[in-house]
Amino acid sequence: MPVELRKGMAQYTTEAIRARAQGAITVECVVQPNGVCTNIRVVHAFNPTFGLDQEAIKAAAQWRFRPGMRRGEAVPVLVTMEIAFALR
Repeated sequence: MPVELRKGMAQYTTEAIRARAQGAITVECVVQPNGVCTNIRVVHAFNPTFGLDQEAIKAAAQWRFRPGMRRGEAVPVLVTMEIAFALR
C-alpha cells in the first residue's frame, strides 16, 4: 500500500461557511508510481455540496505518497481518502 508523505489542505467555500457545513467527503484516487494522485473522484459528498466536493478534489490532488510496491516495483494503487471539513 502507498504511504502518505504529505496531506493536502482543503479550503472552505463561502457558501459552506455561511451554512456552517461540517463533515467529511470521501474521495478515491489512483496513486501512481511517482506518488501523485490521479483519476480523483468523489465517492461520498455533502448534500447539498456547497462546492466542497471540488475543494476535496483539489486537496486530494495535493497529497503525495510513497508508492505502493509489488515485487520491488512501484505500481499504481487505488486508495480511498477522507477529507474532513470542520469549522473552528
